[in-house]
Amino acid sequence: MTNPDRIARLRSIALKVTETYQEMGGINRIGEKGLPSQATIVEILEHLLTVVFPGYFGEQVGRDTDIELFVAAHLDRLSLSLAEVIERTLQFCYPEPCRCAQIWTREQGSSVPAGFAEVAANIAVDYLEELPRIRTILREDVQAAYEGDPAAINTDEIILCYPGTFAIAVHRLAHPLYNLGVPLIPRIMNEWAHHRTGVDIHPGARIGPRFFIDHGTGVVIGETTDIGTGVKIYQGVTLGALSFPRNPDGSLVKGGKRHPTIEDEVTIYANATILGGDTVIGAGATIGGGTWLVSSVSSGAKVTLPG
Repeated sequence: MTNPDRIARLRSIALKVTETYQEMGGINRIGEKGLPSQATIVEILEHLLTVVFPGYFGEQVGRDTDIELFVAAHLDRLSLSLAEVIERTLQFCYPEPCRCAQIWTREQGSSVPAGFAEVAANIAVDYLEELPRIRTILREDVQAAYEGDPAAINTDEIILCYPGTFAIAVHRLAHPLYNLGVPLIPRIMNEWAHHRTGVDIHPGARIGPRFFIDHGTGVVIGETTDIGTGVKIYQGVTLGALSFPRNPDGSLVKGGKRHPTIEDEVTIYANATILGGDTVIGAGATIGGGTWLVSSVSSGAKVTLPG
């Protein structure tokens, strides 16, 4: 193929691709409001991990480091970066003040929705105030992993090496933003962890302390899942929806409790599938590997495949 022929063919392809931009919406954003930057959100998340696990993520922390100054510097950067990306996300997602604005202005006793910039700045600081609590619960998660895995040498190994613990940490950081009504950002956070670990946790899932995912690959935890204290699950477990009701026009009904409830001290072994918003796994139950469940299980029960 001569170079002029190659150029002509490439121009023809470019024209055809461009025509699809004009004909098909929904998968291209050209000349519209800017998308929230995924790279910026990942950078923010990496700074958050540095704050909650100092010395394990981010820069080394020397023995003579002024820790308060170290944390304050990260928080200052985080507050500005978070506010900027939250504001941009709200502007992208909503033509007018959204649930975030309504929540914040209601708490402030104001009936006039605040502008996106003011809402975003306040959400950023409100979110950062959650970090001490997040660190406390992550300490319990790490300890649960150490106690629950006989192969674990120490907690350093768990923080540095365990994909399940990493995915849980990202979820702990994303969930408060979800609760504040921030769109997209918590989902991007958890999908980054999903890409890295193979563990897919929706940021809306409510998960109690001392949660341990062993091995991790293929775990799926849906948005309306409720998980109690001291739960342990293995690779390939799905906590999902059983069915999706539809509106008269055929579209899916959004919202509602679609995923199961797992009570305290439950163990779920590899490749078990538990589905449905009405399904409750009672406290202390053990669910065997490969089990398929669409109905509730009583406290202390042991459910296994026949064999």
